[in-house]
Amino acid sequence: MPTPTSDVIDFEKRGANGAIGLITINNPPANALSFAVVKGALEALDACLEDDGIEAVVLTGAGRMFVAGADIREFSIPRPDGVPELNAVIDACEASPKPVVAAINGIAFGGGLELAMGCHYRLISSAAQVGQPEVNLGIIPGGGGTQRLPRLAGIDAALEMCVYGKPIKAEKAGELGFADEVVEGDIVERAIAFAGEIAGRPPRRTGEQTEKLAGLDTAKLEEIREDIKKKQRGVMAPLVAVDMIEVAATRPFEEGLKAERDEFVKLRDSDQSAAMRYMFFAEREAAKIPGIGKDTAARKIEKAAIVGSGTMGGGIAMNFANAGIPVTVLDVDRGALDAGFAKVKQTYGGSVSRGRMTEAQAAERMGLIAGTTDYADLADADIVIEAALEDMDLKKKIFAVLDEACKPDAILASNTSSLDIDEIAAATDRPDKVVGMHFFSPANVMKLVENVRTAKASKESLATLMGLSKGLGKTGVMVGVGDGFVGNRMYHVAARIGEFLVEEGAMPWDVDAALYDWGFAMGPFAVNDLAGIDVRIAIREAQKSLYPGRREPVIVSRLYEMGRYGQKTGKGWYDYSEGRRGKPDPEVEALILETSKELGIERRAFSRSDIVQAYLAALANTGAHVLDEGLAIRSSDIDVIWNYGYGFPRRRGGPMFHADLVGLDKVLAKAEELHAAYGDWMKPAELLKSSAAEGGKFNDFKAG
Repeated sequence: MPTPTSDVIDFEKRGANGAIGLITINNPPANALSFAVVKGALEALDACLEDDGIEAVVLTGAGRMFVAGADIREFSIPRPDGVPELNAVIDACEASPKPVVAAINGIAFGGGLELAMGCHYRLISSAAQVGQPEVNLGIIPGGGGTQRLPRLAGIDAALEMCVYGKPIKAEKAGELGFADEVVEGDIVERAIAFAGEIAGRPPRRTGEQTEKLAGLDTAKLEEIREDIKKKQRGVMAPLVAVDMIEVAATRPFEEGLKAERDEFVKLRDSDQSAAMRYMFFAEREAAKIPGIGKDTAARKIEKAAIVGSGTMGGGIAMNFANAGIPVTVLDVDRGALDAGFAKVKQTYGGSVSRGRMTEAQAAERMGLIAGTTDYADLADADIVIEAALEDMDLKKKIFAVLDEACKPDAILASNTSSLDIDEIAAATDRPDKVVGMHFFSPANVMKLVENVRTAKASKESLATLMGLSKGLGKTGVMVGVGDGFVGNRMYHVAARIGEFLVEEGAMPWDVDAALYDWGFAMGPFAVNDLAGIDVRIAIREAQKSLYPGRREPVIVSRLYEMGRYGQKTGKGWYDYSEGRRGKPDPEVEALILETSKELGIERRAFSRSDIVQAYLAALANTGAHVLDEGLAIRSSDIDVIWNYGYGFPRRRGGPMFHADLVGLDKVLAKAEELHAAYGDWMKPAELLKSSAAEGGKFNDFKAG
């Protein structure tokens, strides 16, 4: 008979007299279950079943992976003729009259784990992990994962893995009885020997096992559903996963498989899953910088320094300590330095009290943070990040001092959120090593860093920034120098639209509620109170020369004049006298009505849809300007920034993806309406106009 091999499937006969068929999935780097892999695996299994000399089958993966999951790029591609569904391969493994052993040599996620569960026995390498992370892509397992996992690992473990996407390590898999053996050495050789030992035994089919389904706690399922609704507002997949695990415990296996498949297809074809799959790839694309390849040598950062010991400086320092990199914090004010250290210590203490780290770990990290008031102590730092006040003259003075104090090859970065870093770089004799690293607050929590490419920055400096971001556990997105870079440029335009809506008829809590219900973590007025109305005014004043003649909303200025700066003063747009959760304030409502009357504005009603459409159109149009001006490389980079930096709901993708989804012609119409109402600062971008005219999408945009 022909040897059942293909470009992605290796096969050989092993064991005594070649009685063990060894099928190896070889589709680097992740052994993803592509059309070719699924077709080849089923053909190889069929060949083993037809060969009378083969008594058992071992299924494994080449390299460090078993199978990392399905090839999700193929979700939107029609299945070629002759290519079976993954379920057919899994079902064939389970139905096989000959024992089939999974040798889980590395990561087995998603469809890879489902394939392993279709086998009769599972051996797992001690370094491997298994998981069902499909909910992170807006779907549930579609190859029997929600039905087989409770049978093998129990209901509680299945809930953790399928509903929350949490993987488990090999040791835990062994403890749960999911794996028959945890193997320290060569897992393939052990699996071949194991297969020889059990050859001839009746198959042990997963679908027939019911012992671990007993004792379903329906009250616990309801608690989980309520937790999901609270913490993952509007996300469908986790709730469906709970339902399917309940089905596994209450309905026959075949019915459960059909119910799971039906729900999987609905989710797979939904806008929500399309958005979450898009974001999965967008994050990976953001790491790719044109002109900077793997051959660009990045500096290794072994010592770091921060200038400024405030909330931001302390948070940035914690990132380095958490990554095991020694960091020195400089502040010329000893009192401020001591206060900053106390805040960092308090933050680590909070993590210990919540069980997120041990006291020993907190002490170790505090030990990596040093303090100084002397610039000479920064002489051996590989990178220095300035986190001082948003004052151009101050920053230029700091960089001039750093240029003298630091070693010649040290990278100097500014954490500015909006200032011209090219101007800052000009204050040094090393403009090729001056860049931006705009961390988001709180810096030790927020995952996003806007890495700012200055005009003269070297490729090495930029590659170092991107590598450092990853090393710190951050998502780094490369942006250009411009007013507010990308995120804040867009945010302040959309927030200004919100302020005008309030002058014209909405209340700030109406705007916030509409956007919160749509999926945002917070509305713009709650964000304004959190960041500080005084900060909002300072940014506006700094931008006056950039936007001459632009009318600014009036009410925010009056709140500032009243000393209502937000949470820091107990009152802003909201009243915080009863805690951090602000309440609508009658005084603010009266001020709004009075101001509208003074401005001669006849107030009108805005529906929640009106509010959301205006806000999103402002974001998308400004994002198009950002692309036109070269401040972002890709529209997907903008979406990553908004997802991680501004609480844009991942289930919606991002402002640019959502605009593509609803249609750029509709976005353009709304942008034109805003332009007519508010002037040239809301002028539709050329990219938006041309893309809408051509029926294109922002995602089609290619920089350069």
